[in-house]
Amino acid sequence: MNSPKGKYAWTVTVGEKGQIVIPKQARDIFDIKPGNTLILLADEKKGIAIPPKSSFSDLAEKIFNE
Repeated sequence: MNSPKGKYAWTVTVGEKGQIVIPKQARDIFDIKPGNTLILLADEKKGIAIPPKSSFSDLAEKIFNE
């Protein structure tokens, strides 16, 4: 399956404790390091998204500084 440039899809397995492992390719592309904080956003109809905390921090800063 060919993806559009800059678009990715991976599969992960949920462990017994509800943990998932972010694939190495995803960690490399998005510069995710041990100890980084990610945000889990969820919508019962649309699913789950995991943006980096920095993207939320940037948005919050813009909102609160206006």
